[in-house]
Parts: sequence; C-alpha cells; structure tokens
Amino acid sequence: MLLTITYTGANTPDLGYLLYKNPARPQAISLSFGQALVFYPEVSDTRTTVALLLDVDPIDLARGKVGSTTGGLFDYVNDRPYVSSSFMSTAITKAFGTAMSGRGDAHQDLADAALDLTATVTMLPCRADHAMLGRVFEPLGYAVSYESLPTDEAFPDWGPSPYVTLTIRGTVRLRDLLRHLYVLLPVFDRRKHYWVGPAEVDKLLAHASDWLADHPEKAYITARYLARRHRLVNLALGQLTTAEAADDEDEPEPEDRAPNLNTQRLAAVVGALKAAGAHRVIDLGCGEGNLIRALIDDPQFSTIAGTDVSPDALEWTARKLKLDRAGAGLRDRVSLFQSSLTYRDARFSGYDAAAVVEVIEHLDPSRLGAFEKVVFEYAKPPIVVLTTPNREYNVHYGLAGDESRHTDHRFEWTRAEFRDWATRTAETYGYTVTIAGIGDDDEATGTPTQMGVFTCA
Repeated sequence: MLLTITYTGANTPDLGYLLYKNPARPQAISLSFGQALVFYPEVSDTRTTVALLLDVDPIDLARGKVGSTTGGLFDYVNDRPYVSSSFMSTAITKAFGTAMSGRGDAHQDLADAALDLTATVTMLPCRADHAMLGRVFEPLGYAVSYESLPTDEAFPDWGPSPYVTLTIRGTVRLRDLLRHLYVLLPVFDRRKHYWVGPAEVDKLLAHASDWLADHPEKAYITARYLARRHRLVNLALGQLTTAEAADDEDEPEPEDRAPNLNTQRLAAVVGALKAAGAHRVIDLGCGEGNLIRALIDDPQFSTIAGTDVSPDALEWTARKLKLDRAGAGLRDRVSLFQSSLTYRDARFSGYDAAAVVEVIEHLDPSRLGAFEKVVFEYAKPPIVVLTTPNREYNVHYGLAGDESRHTDHRFEWTRAEFRDWATRTAETYGYTVTIAGIGDDDEATGTPTQMGVFTCA
C-alpha cells in the first residue's frame, strides 16, 4: 500500500523540513505489523514528492498477532496486506506524527501556511458508492479524482474491483492533509485492524473536532470510523455537537441524552420477559452477557442460562459476571454452556422463555430453517423474544443501501421482511407473534431495532 504527497510551488524541498524526513536519505520505520518506508521519488525546486510505502507482513496477521480473526481461511486469504486501510493510518502517525501536530520549529511559518498539496492513495477500499469519495473530501477543499480498475482484465464480466486509486488536491496546511487522511482512509474500509473502543472516540476528536463538526457527512464519517459501534458513535456525535455550540452563550444546557440503543434494546427485552411472567430464561446467543447481567439485577428471574457458539464469548461473560468469585446463590442461579443454535440441544428445553437478541442476522440464510426448528419446534419455550436490526434505518448510520451494520451480518431485514418471516414462523410452529420497534422512530424508516414476541398458542 502506497501514499504519496506532492508539494508544488517554490522551494518545495522544504517539505522535508515539515515532515522531519531528509529527502536525501530513505528511512525505514518498524511497526508491529511490518515496516514503513519513507523516501522521495521526486525532488526539485518546484515539485517534490514524498512516498510512504507500507509493507505488512501477512504471516504476522495469520498468526493472530495483529488484526487476525478467530481463525479459518480468512486469516490466510484476504486483502489486508495490500490495501490502504487503518494500517496506513497507523503508519502516518508513526512516520509523520510531528508534522501532524503542526510543529515546524525553524519553519513554523511554512507549517502554518496553506500549500498546494496533492495526495494519492493506492488500493483504497471503496465498497460503497464512489460518489462518497467526493462527498467526503470535497467539503474539505479538495478536488477529487479516482481510478477504478477491473477485478480481473481476463474476466471483464466480473466488473470493477472494490478498490480505487484516489487522488485529492487542495491548498491546505500539511497538518490538515495528514489528519484528513488519518481519519478518512479507514472510513472507506469495512474494518480496522485493532479493537475499536472508547479510546477511538478520543482519537477522532483529537484529529477531527475542528473540521468534522460542520461536515455535511459528519454522521457517515463518524459511524464508519468507529466501526458502527452505536454507543461510541452517539458519544462522538454528542461531543461534536457540544463543541459546535460551545461559543453560543445563549445555548441552553443540554438535557440528559436518551439511553443508547443497546440500553433501550435490553430494557425492552427484559420488559417483555417480565410482562410474560417468565422466571426461567435462556439467552440463546448470549455473546458478552449483557442481557444476562440485566436479568441478574431483577429478582423475578430465578434461573438464567446463557449459550453461545463462541467459547471466548462465554469466557468473557463469566469474567464480567465474576462467576468464579460469586456466592453459591448466583452460581446456582446462572449457568453458561457452549452450543449452536442450528443443532438440536436438549439443554435448550425447560425454560419459561428464550431470548434471541441480535443473533439471527449472524446466521447464514440457508441455516434459518434449522434455527427455526431448534428454537420453535424442539426447545419450544412458551415465550420467545427475538430482536434484529431494521435495514431501512441504516441510512441514519451513514450506510449505503447494500451495507450491513456489522461485517459478520449475513443479512438484515426490512420491516416487511421481518414481519413476513415472523408471521410465517409463528403459524408454522403454533405461536402468535407481536411485533414492536425499539429506539428512535423515524416516520420514513421506522426504528433501528425490531422485536418480535412469540407466544405459544
């Protein structure tokens, strides 16, 4: 993956002073996932180009040191070593961190000046509409062009590849160009090579608070930079809005923000289980155990079980709940076990209710029939509370029509599609179903989450 930055004007070799990189001496920078090479392929009085070439070691990725998945073929056959993504953003901070800070020492006037700069990024993932390239970069003052290549010249029917070579040109400060690239390159990729947590909000605000608050694609940029983790997105957007209004002394103090979507979702599921009079509940696909923790807090639920296909998720849940240090009462009340929702398991039976929270969309569509039989025919609890994303609402997260909220989602239903599936499933297995929405209700797109409460007839 390659990034070049070209300075056009007078005395352009001074770019070396701004970047703290000598044009006459190539440099190698060690990174945890490979190395970055900085060199100048072009130096003259009127035009100087610096290149940042990133060499990612695919063996390190496959061994799980950085950015690896839980295993399988993806670890060995993927685009990570070759595309400009969050790896490139990390390399920018390592190679050009001083320039990003705006420090220029003896050349501070030049560091503070707007320069004629052109940046070219090779192999940028752009799986969304290519028009988003312009909508993201042009409001920042850049002229945007890109070249899209065929997937394979020998097979033209395969169409264009999901990668572009992007060129942006503008009269901007060098620090601003670097910050824009740092934030926006991962926006066009589907995943970062590291865990996206609260620290990413701080990074985003540190590099973008002065330009993102009034950007017309603020929601799109924020959502994709933070890997569509809705709690973090809401936190970042809230802080950007607060910063935007900070200069207005007449602005009233903000009221407490509404609970985030995950909190609302858990509250709705717990409420449905309580209303059904359930005491013994199994959480099918419990993940990190957020619902289990909410159920523990309510004494109505005397027996709580959680199951997941991932042993790592179950181990994490046990640690969060501190089951190894819990008293006998909690250990007798809560149990965890590994299983798959597409295979019959006698341990799923014997509960008043089952919760399936944001799980079904992770199943391959071809396995939905097996899931239905396992839950509604074999386990057959009196109550099933199931939630899943509403695809129509995704536009509010800055997603294109064919994009999902999570890279592991195999599908996402519209409201009509969910209603059709829920109604058919209920009729097939002897249930009735009531459907409700969770979260902010938009007149055109509905709510972000849809919930079905199945009651055995």
